[in-house]
Amino acid sequence: MSAENMNLTLKVWRQKNKNSEGGFESYSLQNISPDMSFLEMIDVLNEQLVHDNKEPIAFDHDCREGICGMCSMHINGRPHGPLKGVATCQLHMRSFNDGDTIVVEPWRAAAFPVVKDLVVDRSAFDRIISAGGFVSVNTGNAQDANSLPIAKEDADEAFMAAACIGCGACVAACKNASAMLFTSAKISQLALLPQGQAERKIRAEKMVAQMDSEGFGACTNTGACSAECPKEISMENIARMNREYLGAKITSSRV
Repeated sequence: MSAENMNLTLKVWRQKNKNSEGGFESYSLQNISPDMSFLEMIDVLNEQLVHDNKEPIAFDHDCREGICGMCSMHINGRPHGPLKGVATCQLHMRSFNDGDTIVVEPWRAAAFPVVKDLVVDRSAFDRIISAGGFVSVNTGNAQDANSLPIAKEDADEAFMAAACIGCGACVAACKNASAMLFTSAKISQLALLPQGQAERKIRAEKMVAQMDSEGFGACTNTGACSAECPKEISMENIARMNREYLGAKITSSRV
C-alpha cells in the first residue's frame, strides 16, 4: 500500500425494499486513493462485491458534478458528509483518515420511502413541483431577453433560490423531516421574477398544500436545513414563502 492510500471500514445500510427490514453490514476496503470521490469509492466496493458473487450496493447517482442532486446519502450522521456546501459526489476521500469507520445510510423521512439500500423515492418533490412550480406560457418563439427588464438584486436572489438541486438533504437534516426549504426555494425563484407573477398566489397555495399532503413535517426554524444544504439555500426563502402563502390566503378567491 502506498503511503498516501487508506484502509477503511464501511458500515452500509442494506435493505431489500421498503417493506423489508434493513440493517447495517460492514465491509473492509484497502488501498483507497484519497483523490477518489465518495461515489468512486463505493464503485470500488461494488466491484469487490460483484467479484465475490455478492449483490452490489444500490445507490443513486447521475452527473457526479454536484448538479443533479441524485447522490443523496447520510455519511457519518450528516447529509452528504462532513464538508459544507458540497454534494456526496463532490466529497473526496481525503476528507477521511486511514483506518476510519464510515457509516453510510439513506435519507430518513416518511415522505422518502426506501426503495433499496441507499436509494429512496423522492418523487414527493416532483409532485410538489407539478402542483405549481412552473410558469404557463403560450407556445411560440421565446421573447427577447431584454424585453422583460429585471433588477439585478431580484435576478441574483432568484438565481440563488433556483440553485436548489432537490437532493433532499434539507429534509434529511430536519428533525421534523420538513420540506420547507425546498418548497420555498422553488416558490421564491418564480415569485421574484416578472414571469412568475400571473400564477403567484395560486402557486403558493397549491405547492404548500401538496407539501403537506406528502407527509413532510412542519418547520421549527432550527436552521439545520440550510446548514446542510449542498447549495447553501438561505432560510430567507422560507420567510418569503410564508409571506407568499399568507398573502394568497388573505386575497384568494379560490374556494
